[in-house]
Amino acid sequence: MASTKEAAMEHSVVGGQGELSQRQVLSKIWNLAFPAIIEQFLVTLVGMADMIMVGRLGASAIAAVGLSNQPIFTANAIFSAISIGSTALLARLMGARDIKFANKAARQSLILAVITASVLMLGVFAFAPAIIHFMQAEPDVAPLAITYARIVGVSLVFSLTNLILNGVLRGAGDMRTPMRVNTVANLINVVFNYLLIFGVGPFPELGVAGAAYATLLAHLVAFCMVLSVFFSGKFVLHFRKDQSYRPDWGIIKRILNVGLPASIEQLIMRVGMMLYARTVSGLGTVAYAAHQVAINSEGITFTPGIGFSMASTTLVGQSLGAGLPERAKRFGIASRRLAMLTMGTLGLLLFFFPAQILGFYTNDAEVIEQGIVCLRIIALVQPLMGATFVMMGSLRGAGDTRFVMLVTMLGIWGGRLGAAYLFVKHFDLGLAGAWLAMAADHLVRASIASWRFHQGGWQQAKV
Repeated sequence: MASTKEAAMEHSVVGGQGELSQRQVLSKIWNLAFPAIIEQFLVTLVGMADMIMVGRLGASAIAAVGLSNQPIFTANAIFSAISIGSTALLARLMGARDIKFANKAARQSLILAVITASVLMLGVFAFAPAIIHFMQAEPDVAPLAITYARIVGVSLVFSLTNLILNGVLRGAGDMRTPMRVNTVANLINVVFNYLLIFGVGPFPELGVAGAAYATLLAHLVAFCMVLSVFFSGKFVLHFRKDQSYRPDWGIIKRILNVGLPASIEQLIMRVGMMLYARTVSGLGTVAYAAHQVAINSEGITFTPGIGFSMASTTLVGQSLGAGLPERAKRFGIASRRLAMLTMGTLGLLLFFFPAQILGFYTNDAEVIEQGIVCLRIIALVQPLMGATFVMMGSLRGAGDTRFVMLVTMLGIWGGRLGAAYLFVKHFDLGLAGAWLAMAADHLVRASIASWRFHQGGWQQAKV
C-alpha cells in the first residue's frame, strides 16, 4: 500500500522540484481551471435560466428575487471566506505531502461548516423582513422578496456545508468532483424551477416561491452527493464513522486565521454591495430590474475568471507548501493573463449584442434600453475583472487574506460606493452612473492586488 507521502505526491498538482516549462505551467493551470470553468458556466446558466423564467412573471418578480438574494449572497460570501481558509490550509498540506493531517483538517472543516451554517440559516430566516425593507423594496416587491429569502434561507445549511467541502476538494487539487456535483444539482434546479414556477402537470403554480423551493431541493441533493464522496473512501481525503468529530481548536484556529480576514473581507464586500443595490433600487423598479438582468447577462463572462482564480488559488497554495515560491508566482501571473484574454474576448459579445442578450430575460422595452448601457460599460472592463479575480484568488491561496481584505475595502467602499454616490446622486447619471462606479471598483482592486503580487510580500504569509 502506498505511503501517505506517496499518496499526497500522487494528488499534488504542482509537479516535482524541477523547473517547469511555460507549456507545463499553462497545462497545469488549464487542467485545474477547465473543470472549474465548466462548473461556473453551468452555475451561471442556471442563474440565467432562473431569471429568464422569473422574468416571465414581470419586473416585480425580477426585483423581488434580486433583492432577496442580497442577504443570501451575504451569507454565502461569509461562508465562502471560511472555505478559503480550508482551501488554503489543505493546499499547503497537500503541497507538503502531509496527507494524514490534511484528512484531520478536512473533518474539522466539516464540523465548522455545520455549526456556522446552522447559525446563518436561522439569522436569514429571522431577519429577512427587516433586510428586505432596508433595501427599499417597493410595496409590490417586498412580500415576494421575503418569501423567497426565507425559503432559500432554509437551504443554507446544505449549500454552505457543500461550499466548504468543495473548498476542501479544490485545495487537494480535485476540481472535477465539485463540477459533477454541481452539474447534477443545477439540472435539478432548472427542471424544478420550470415545474414549480409555472405549475406544470401535477405540480402547483408557485411563482417566485417555486424558484426558491427548486433551489432548496438542488442544494439538498448536492449536500448528499458531496458527503457521499468523502464517506466512500475513494478520495485521498475521506471520512469514516469511527473517526473523531470533536472540534480540534488548534486546526480550527489555523483555518480561521486565514478564513476570518477573508470573512471580514466578504462581509465588507456584501454590505457594500447591499448598499450599492440600495442605491440602484432607489432609482425605481424598472431600473433595478434592468440592473438585475444586466448582472445575470454578464455572469457568463465571469466563468473563465472564476475558474482561473480557483486554479491559481490551489496552485499557489500547493507551490508554497512544497517550498516553491517562484513557481507559485509563475502560476499566478500566467493565470491572470489567461483570465484577462478570455474575459476580454467574451466581453465583445456584451458590447456588440446587448439587446439580443437582454431579450432572453424580458420583453420590457424600458428594461432592455437601460440594460444595454450597463452591458456596454462593463464589456470594456472585462480584462480588469479577470485580473481582479485571479490576483485576489492567488493572494488568498497564499494565505495573504488580510491584505485582500484591505484591497476589497478600498475597492468596494472607496471605488464602488463612493463613485456610485457621486455619479448617481450628484451627477444624476442614473443606472449608467452606478455601473461606471462598478468599473471604478475593479480598476482599484486589480491595480492594488497586482502590485502586491509582483511585490512578493504574500510569499511569507503563514497558514
